[in-house]
Amino acid sequence: MVLKKVLLYIVTQSDLGGAQSNVLDLIRGFQQEYDVHLATGNEGPLTESVAVTDISVHLLPNLVRPINLLYDFLVIKKCVSLIQKIKPDIIHAHSSKAGLIARIAGSICKVPVVFTAHGWGFSLGNPPIRRWIALFSEKLAAPLARKIICVSESDRQLALSLGVGSQNSLVTVRCGIGNIAVSLASPARNPARLIMVARFNEQKDQATLLKAIAQLNDHSIHLDLVGSGLSWESCKDLAKSLAIEDQVSFLGDRRDVPNLLAQSQIFILSTHYEGLPISILEAMRAGLPVIATSVNGIPEEIEHGKTGFLVAREDVLSTANALSTLIQSPDLRQKMSEAGRQKFLQEFTIERMLNEVKAVYEQVLN
Repeated sequence: MVLKKVLLYIVTQSDLGGAQSNVLDLIRGFQQEYDVHLATGNEGPLTESVAVTDISVHLLPNLVRPINLLYDFLVIKKCVSLIQKIKPDIIHAHSSKAGLIARIAGSICKVPVVFTAHGWGFSLGNPPIRRWIALFSEKLAAPLARKIICVSESDRQLALSLGVGSQNSLVTVRCGIGNIAVSLASPARNPARLIMVARFNEQKDQATLLKAIAQLNDHSIHLDLVGSGLSWESCKDLAKSLAIEDQVSFLGDRRDVPNLLAQSQIFILSTHYEGLPISILEAMRAGLPVIATSVNGIPEEIEHGKTGFLVAREDVLSTANALSTLIQSPDLRQKMSEAGRQKFLQEFTIERMLNEVKAVYEQVLN
Protein backbone atom coordinates (compact mmCIF):
# COMPACT_ATOMS: atom_id res chain seq x y z
CA MET A 1 0.00 0.00 0.00
CA VAL A 2 1.40 3.39 -1.05
CA LEU A 3 1.04 6.04 1.64
CA LYS A 4 -0.43 9.35 0.51
CA LYS A 5 1.68 12.48 0.72
CA VAL A 6 0.51 14.77 3.52
CA LEU A 7 -0.68 18.21 2.38
CA LEU A 8 -1.34 21.01 4.87
CA TYR A 9 -3.36 24.07 3.85
CA ILE A 10 -3.10 27.18 6.02
CA VAL A 11 -5.35 30.23 5.60
CA THR A 12 -5.69 33.11 8.05
CA GLN A 13 -9.45 33.14 8.57
CA SER A 14 -12.37 30.85 7.77
CA ASP A 15 -14.81 33.57 6.69
CA LEU A 16 -16.35 34.13 3.26
CA GLY A 17 -13.84 35.32 0.66
CA GLY A 18 -11.93 34.51 -2.48
CA ALA A 19 -8.94 32.92 -0.71
CA GLN A 20 -11.23 30.67 1.33
CA SER A 21 -13.20 29.64 -1.76
CA ASN A 22 -9.96 28.78 -3.51
CA VAL A 23 -8.73 26.71 -0.55
CA LEU A 24 -12.03 24.82 -0.43
CA ASP A 25 -11.80 24.01 -4.14
CA LEU A 26 -8.22 22.78 -3.71
CA ILE A 27 -9.18 20.62 -0.72
CA ARG A 28 -12.03 19.02 -2.65
CA GLY A 29 -9.83 18.59 -5.69
CA PHE A 30 -6.93 16.90 -3.91
CA GLN A 31 -8.52 15.05 -0.97
CA GLN A 32 -8.47 11.72 -2.83
CA GLU A 33 -4.85 12.07 -3.86
CA TYR A 34 -3.31 13.52 -0.69
CA ASP A 35 -3.81 13.21 3.05
CA VAL A 36 -5.16 16.75 3.43
CA HIS A 37 -5.20 18.89 6.56
CA LEU A 38 -6.52 22.43 7.08
CA ALA A 39 -5.27 24.96 9.62
CA THR A 40 -7.00 28.30 10.15
CA GLY A 41 -7.49 30.94 12.81
CA ASN A 42 -11.20 30.49 13.51
CA GLU A 43 -14.31 28.49 12.78
CA GLY A 44 -16.52 29.78 9.99
CA PRO A 45 -18.00 29.00 6.57
CA LEU A 46 -14.77 27.32 5.37
CA THR A 47 -14.48 24.94 8.33
CA GLU A 48 -18.23 24.25 8.12
CA SER A 49 -17.86 23.25 4.47
CA VAL A 50 -14.85 21.05 5.25
CA ALA A 51 -16.65 19.41 8.20
CA VAL A 52 -18.65 17.17 5.87
CA THR A 53 -15.42 15.64 4.54
CA ASP A 54 -12.79 13.48 6.23
CA ILE A 55 -10.33 16.39 6.28
CA SER A 56 -8.66 17.12 9.63
CA VAL A 57 -9.15 20.74 10.76
CA HIS A 58 -6.71 22.40 13.15
CA LEU A 59 -7.50 25.78 14.77
CA LEU A 60 -4.73 28.31 15.39
CA PRO A 61 -6.57 30.83 17.63
CA ASN A 62 -3.81 33.45 17.53
CA LEU A 63 -3.80 33.54 13.73
CA VAL A 64 -5.38 36.96 13.06
CA ARG A 65 -5.10 39.46 10.22
CA PRO A 66 -3.72 42.49 12.14
CA ILE A 67 -0.07 42.60 13.13
CA ASN A 68 0.24 41.53 16.78
CA LEU A 69 3.77 40.57 17.79
CA LEU A 70 2.69 38.45 20.77
CA TYR A 71 -0.03 36.62 18.83
CA ASP A 72 2.27 36.18 15.84
CA PHE A 73 5.01 34.67 18.02
CA LEU A 74 2.51 32.32 19.68
CA VAL A 75 0.98 31.19 16.39
CA ILE A 76 4.42 30.46 14.92
CA LYS A 77 5.11 28.18 17.92
CA LYS A 78 1.69 26.55 17.50
CA CYS A 79 2.25 26.11 13.77
CA VAL A 80 5.66 24.53 14.35
CA SER A 81 4.07 22.07 16.81
CA LEU A 82 1.35 21.23 14.29
CA ILE A 83 3.89 20.61 11.55
CA GLN A 84 5.94 18.37 13.82
CA LYS A 85 2.77 16.46 14.72
CA ILE A 86 1.27 15.78 11.28
CA LYS A 87 4.57 15.82 9.33
CA PRO A 88 3.32 17.32 6.06
CA ASP A 89 5.29 16.73 2.88
CA ILE A 90 4.20 20.14 1.61
CA ILE A 91 2.53 23.21 3.09
CA HIS A 92 0.33 25.45 0.96
CA ALA A 93 -0.42 28.81 2.57
CA HIS A 94 -3.03 31.36 1.48
CA SER A 95 -3.49 35.04 2.43
CA SER A 96 -0.79 37.42 3.67
CA LYS A 97 -0.60 36.65 7.39
CA ALA A 98 -0.89 32.88 6.99
CA GLY A 99 1.70 33.11 4.24
CA LEU A 100 4.22 34.75 6.57
CA ILE A 101 3.52 32.40 9.49
CA ALA A 102 3.64 29.27 7.32
CA ARG A 103 6.87 30.25 5.61
CA ILE A 104 8.62 30.92 8.92
CA ALA A 105 7.30 27.73 10.55
CA GLY A 106 8.00 25.66 7.45
CA SER A 107 11.55 26.98 7.30
CA ILE A 108 12.10 26.06 10.96
CA CYS A 109 10.79 22.55 10.33
CA LYS A 110 12.49 22.21 6.93
CA VAL A 111 9.19 21.51 5.14
CA PRO A 112 8.70 23.06 1.67
CA VAL A 113 6.11 25.83 1.51
CA VAL A 114 4.03 27.00 -1.44
CA PHE A 115 2.45 30.42 -0.92
CA THR A 116 -0.49 31.73 -2.96
CA ALA A 117 -0.70 35.53 -2.97
CA HIS A 118 -4.34 36.46 -3.50
CA GLY A 119 -3.35 40.00 -4.44
CA TRP A 120 -0.32 41.84 -3.07
CA GLY A 121 -0.57 44.19 -0.11
CA PHE A 122 1.90 46.47 -1.90
CA SER A 123 -0.38 46.96 -4.93
CA LEU A 124 -1.49 50.47 -5.86
CA GLY A 125 -4.75 51.27 -4.12
CA ASN A 126 -3.53 50.13 -0.70
CA PRO A 127 -2.75 52.81 1.90
CA PRO A 128 0.93 53.92 1.55
CA ILE A 129 2.03 52.68 4.99
CA ARG A 130 0.46 49.27 4.39
CA ARG A 131 2.15 49.07 0.99
CA TRP A 132 5.56 49.77 2.55
CA ILE A 133 5.06 47.20 5.34
CA ALA A 134 3.79 44.60 2.89
CA LEU A 135 6.68 45.12 0.48
CA PHE A 136 9.26 44.93 3.27
CA SER A 137 7.76 41.75 4.78
CA GLU A 138 7.27 40.02 1.42
CA LYS A 139 10.87 40.72 0.39
CA LEU A 140 12.06 39.10 3.63
CA ALA A 141 9.69 36.12 3.41
CA ALA A 142 9.90 35.37 -0.31
CA PRO A 143 13.12 33.28 -0.07
CA LEU A 144 11.40 31.03 2.52
CA ALA A 145 8.87 29.76 -0.05
CA ARG A 146 9.79 27.10 -2.56
CA LYS A 147 7.18 28.49 -4.94
CA ILE A 148 5.00 31.61 -4.88
CA ILE A 149 1.77 31.30 -6.85
CA CYS A 150 0.40 34.56 -8.24
CA VAL A 151 -3.26 34.44 -9.24
CA SER A 152 -2.67 36.85 -12.12
CA GLU A 153 0.24 37.58 -14.45
CA SER A 154 -0.12 41.22 -13.45
CA ASP A 155 0.74 40.29 -9.85
CA ARG A 156 3.69 38.18 -10.97
CA GLN A 157 5.13 41.03 -13.01
CA LEU A 158 4.56 43.48 -10.15
CA ALA A 159 6.46 41.22 -7.73
CA LEU A 160 9.35 40.80 -10.17
CA SER A 161 9.56 44.55 -10.77
CA LEU A 162 9.87 45.22 -7.04
CA GLY A 163 12.30 42.42 -6.24
CA VAL A 164 9.84 40.09 -4.48
CA GLY A 165 10.72 36.51 -5.40
CA SER A 166 12.44 35.49 -8.61
CA GLN A 167 11.75 34.19 -12.09
CA ASN A 168 12.25 30.69 -10.71
CA SER A 169 10.08 30.99 -7.60
CA LEU A 170 7.17 33.01 -9.00
CA VAL A 171 4.54 31.20 -11.07
CA THR A 172 1.16 32.33 -12.36
CA VAL A 173 -1.83 30.05 -11.76
CA ARG A 174 -5.09 31.87 -12.40
CA CYS A 175 -8.00 30.81 -10.21
CA GLY A 176 -10.65 28.50 -11.57
CA ILE A 177 -14.06 27.47 -10.29
CA GLY A 178 -16.45 24.60 -10.91
CA ASN A 179 -18.93 24.81 -13.74
CA ILE A 180 -22.69 24.83 -13.25
CA ALA A 181 -25.54 24.72 -15.73
CA VAL A 182 -26.93 28.19 -16.44
CA SER A 183 -29.42 29.86 -18.72
CA LEU A 184 -27.94 32.71 -20.75
CA ALA A 185 -31.33 34.26 -21.34
CA SER A 186 -31.17 37.50 -19.36
CA PRO A 187 -34.27 37.63 -17.14
CA ALA A 188 -36.63 40.42 -18.19
CA ARG A 189 -36.92 42.63 -15.13
CA ASN A 190 -38.20 46.09 -14.42
CA PRO A 191 -36.44 47.63 -12.62
CA ALA A 192 -33.22 46.23 -14.07
CA ARG A 193 -31.41 44.12 -11.47
CA LEU A 194 -27.76 44.92 -10.72
CA ILE A 195 -25.54 43.05 -8.24
CA MET A 196 -22.16 43.42 -6.55
CA VAL A 197 -20.74 40.67 -4.34
CA ALA A 198 -17.87 41.82 -2.10
CA ARG A 199 -16.87 42.42 1.49
CA PHE A 200 -17.45 45.91 2.88
CA ASN A 201 -13.90 46.96 3.69
CA GLU A 202 -11.20 49.40 2.62
CA GLN A 203 -10.31 47.25 -0.41
CA LYS A 204 -13.73 47.35 -2.02
CA ASP A 205 -15.33 50.51 -3.35
CA GLN A 206 -19.11 50.27 -3.01
CA ALA A 207 -19.11 54.06 -2.51
CA THR A 208 -18.18 54.80 -6.13
CA LEU A 209 -20.90 52.43 -7.34
CA LEU A 210 -23.52 54.07 -5.13
CA LYS A 211 -22.55 57.52 -6.44
CA ALA A 212 -22.85 56.18 -10.00
CA ILE A 213 -26.31 54.77 -9.27
CA ALA A 214 -27.36 58.21 -8.02
CA GLN A 215 -26.58 59.65 -11.46
CA LEU A 216 -28.94 57.26 -13.27
CA ASN A 217 -32.14 59.13 -12.59
CA ASP A 218 -33.57 58.25 -16.00
CA HIS A 219 -33.35 54.47 -15.44
CA SER A 220 -35.47 52.09 -13.43
CA ILE A 221 -32.88 49.99 -11.58
CA HIS A 222 -32.29 48.11 -8.36
CA LEU A 223 -28.90 47.22 -6.87
CA ASP A 224 -28.23 44.23 -4.61
CA LEU A 225 -25.11 44.55 -2.46
CA VAL A 226 -24.02 41.19 -1.06
CA GLY A 227 -21.50 41.05 1.77
CA SER A 228 -20.73 42.42 5.21
CA GLY A 229 -17.92 44.30 6.90
CA LEU A 230 -16.73 47.46 8.59
CA SER A 231 -17.95 49.90 5.91
CA TRP A 232 -21.46 48.40 5.71
CA GLU A 233 -23.11 51.08 7.87
CA SER A 234 -21.26 53.97 6.21
CA CYS A 235 -22.40 52.72 2.78
CA LYS A 236 -25.99 52.53 4.02
CA ASP A 237 -25.66 56.12 5.25
CA LEU A 238 -24.23 57.14 1.86
CA ALA A 239 -27.14 55.54 0.01
CA LYS A 240 -29.53 57.47 2.24
CA SER A 241 -27.70 60.76 1.72
CA LEU A 242 -27.81 60.20 -2.05
CA ALA A 243 -31.57 59.53 -1.81
CA ILE A 244 -31.22 56.10 -3.43
CA GLU A 245 -31.92 53.91 -0.38
CA ASP A 246 -35.10 52.59 -2.05
CA GLN A 247 -33.02 51.40 -5.04
CA VAL A 248 -30.43 49.51 -3.00
CA SER A 249 -30.73 46.32 -0.95
CA PHE A 250 -27.98 45.50 1.53
CA LEU A 251 -28.31 41.71 1.67
CA GLY A 252 -25.42 40.85 4.01
CA ASP A 253 -23.52 37.57 3.65
CA ARG A 254 -25.37 35.03 1.53
CA ARG A 255 -24.83 31.35 0.73
CA ASP A 256 -27.08 31.47 -2.36
CA VAL A 257 -24.98 33.76 -4.55
CA PRO A 258 -25.43 31.61 -7.71
CA ASN A 259 -29.20 31.99 -7.34
CA LEU A 260 -28.87 35.74 -6.86
CA LEU A 261 -26.67 36.00 -9.95
CA ALA A 262 -29.21 34.01 -11.96
CA GLN A 263 -31.85 36.64 -11.13
CA SER A 264 -29.59 39.56 -12.08
CA GLN A 265 -28.74 41.22 -15.37
CA ILE A 266 -25.48 43.08 -14.71
CA PHE A 267 -22.59 42.35 -12.30
CA ILE A 268 -20.39 45.13 -10.94
CA LEU A 269 -17.15 44.99 -8.98
CA SER A 270 -16.01 48.44 -7.89
CA THR A 271 -12.71 48.07 -6.06
CA HIS A 272 -9.37 49.67 -5.24
CA TYR A 273 -7.10 46.64 -5.75
CA GLU A 274 -7.47 42.91 -6.39
CA GLY A 275 -5.68 39.69 -7.22
CA LEU A 276 -7.97 37.79 -9.56
CA PRO A 277 -11.50 38.16 -8.15
CA ILE A 278 -13.45 34.91 -7.96
CA SER A 279 -16.66 36.93 -7.79
CA ILE A 280 -16.07 37.99 -11.40
CA LEU A 281 -15.50 34.37 -12.42
CA GLU A 282 -18.81 33.45 -10.79
CA ALA A 283 -20.51 36.23 -12.74
CA MET A 284 -18.92 35.08 -16.02
CA ARG A 285 -19.98 31.51 -15.25
CA ALA A 286 -23.52 32.79 -14.71
CA GLY A 287 -23.44 34.55 -18.07
CA LEU A 288 -23.56 38.10 -16.75
CA PRO A 289 -21.90 41.09 -18.42
CA VAL A 290 -19.42 42.63 -15.97
CA ILE A 291 -18.48 46.21 -15.15
CA ALA A 292 -15.29 46.26 -13.08
CA THR A 293 -12.45 48.51 -12.01
CA SER A 294 -9.40 48.05 -14.24
CA VAL A 295 -6.88 47.08 -11.56
CA ASN A 296 -4.37 44.24 -11.14
CA GLY A 297 -5.66 40.95 -12.60
CA ILE A 298 -9.15 42.14 -13.55
CA PRO A 299 -8.21 42.94 -17.21
CA GLU A 300 -7.09 39.30 -17.48
CA GLU A 301 -10.69 38.30 -16.75
CA ILE A 302 -12.69 41.00 -18.55
CA GLU A 303 -12.24 41.87 -22.22
CA HIS A 304 -13.31 45.50 -22.47
CA GLY A 305 -16.17 45.90 -24.90
CA LYS A 306 -16.52 42.15 -25.41
CA THR A 307 -17.39 40.54 -22.07
CA GLY A 308 -18.01 43.74 -20.14
CA PHE A 309 -16.59 47.19 -19.44
CA LEU A 310 -13.47 48.23 -17.54
CA VAL A 311 -13.49 51.55 -15.70
CA ALA A 312 -10.82 53.55 -13.89
CA ARG A 313 -10.47 53.44 -10.12
CA GLU A 314 -12.99 55.71 -8.33
CA ASP A 315 -14.40 56.93 -11.69
CA VAL A 316 -18.05 57.65 -10.94
CA LEU A 317 -18.89 59.04 -14.40
CA SER A 318 -17.40 56.09 -16.34
CA THR A 319 -19.16 53.63 -14.05
CA ALA A 320 -22.48 55.41 -14.56
CA ASN A 321 -21.99 55.54 -18.33
CA ALA A 322 -21.14 51.83 -18.51
CA LEU A 323 -24.22 50.98 -16.45
CA SER A 324 -26.42 53.18 -18.62
CA THR A 325 -25.13 51.54 -21.80
CA LEU A 326 -25.85 48.01 -20.58
CA ILE A 327 -29.20 48.87 -19.02
CA GLN A 328 -30.42 50.31 -22.33
CA SER A 329 -28.94 47.55 -24.54
CA PRO A 330 -30.43 44.08 -24.01
CA ASP A 331 -28.78 42.82 -27.22
CA LEU A 332 -25.35 43.98 -26.05
CA ARG A 333 -25.93 42.36 -22.65
CA GLN A 334 -26.76 39.10 -24.39
CA LYS A 335 -23.64 39.22 -26.57
CA MET A 336 -21.44 39.97 -23.57
CA SER A 337 -23.16 37.22 -21.57
CA GLU A 338 -22.33 34.64 -24.21
CA ALA A 339 -18.76 35.88 -24.65
CA GLY A 340 -18.13 35.93 -20.90
CA ARG A 341 -19.50 32.45 -20.42
CA GLN A 342 -17.31 31.17 -23.26
CA LYS A 343 -14.20 32.83 -21.82
CA PHE A 344 -14.91 31.23 -18.47
CA LEU A 345 -15.19 27.77 -20.05
CA GLN A 346 -11.97 28.26 -22.01
CA GLU A 347 -9.74 29.82 -19.35
CA PHE A 348 -11.12 29.62 -15.82
CA THR A 349 -12.31 26.07 -15.13
CA ILE A 350 -11.40 24.32 -11.91
CA GLU A 351 -9.88 21.42 -13.86
CA ARG A 352 -7.30 23.69 -15.46
CA MET A 353 -6.43 25.27 -12.11
CA LEU A 354 -6.06 21.91 -10.33
CA ASN A 355 -3.76 20.57 -13.05
CA GLU A 356 -1.52 23.63 -12.82
CA VAL A 357 -1.39 23.57 -9.00
CA LYS A 358 -0.64 19.84 -9.06
CA ALA A 359 2.28 20.54 -11.40
CA VAL A 360 3.63 23.02 -8.84
CA TYR A 361 3.29 20.46 -6.03
CA GLU A 362 5.09 17.79 -8.07
CA GLN A 363 7.89 20.16 -8.94
CA VAL A 364 8.35 21.07 -5.27
CA LEU A 365 8.15 17.47 -4.05
CA ASN A 366 10.63 16.26 -6.68
